[in-house]
Amino acid sequence: MDIETTPTGDLETWTVEEVAKAFRAGEIVLIDVRTIQEYAFEHIRGELLLPLPFLEPERLPSQDGKRIVFHCGSGVRSEKVARMALAAGITPVAHMQGGFAAWKQANEAYMGTDIATGNSVRVPGKDG
Repeated sequence: MDIETTPTGDLETWTVEEVAKAFRAGEIVLIDVRTIQEYAFEHIRGELLLPLPFLEPERLPSQDGKRIVFHCGSGVRSEKVARMALAAGITPVAHMQGGFAAWKQANEAYMGTDIATGNSVRVPGKDG
């Protein structure tokens, strides 16, 4: 995990491995800030969707129970959202480095779309 100290709080950047481990253990809430269309095509099972255009950082839940970790397609939008959350006084804040592309590259499981049928299918990762 990398930590950048900003004027509004610490911005944490987590690796895919750190996010996957914490997500499987139920220690974090993973929030996808990509578009509805991107999410519908493929996403991480069990994550929440909160597209960037709909985000109101001041309405995010407190971090008392589970840490919130944002992700997007490449890490650019999730970093922007994390900075917005910090500016709104939400701390601590984290985002996933490399986004969903890095998640897939690390061979983690996700939900995809069967192009032939349009149905949602589980794409198994390295853990089966």
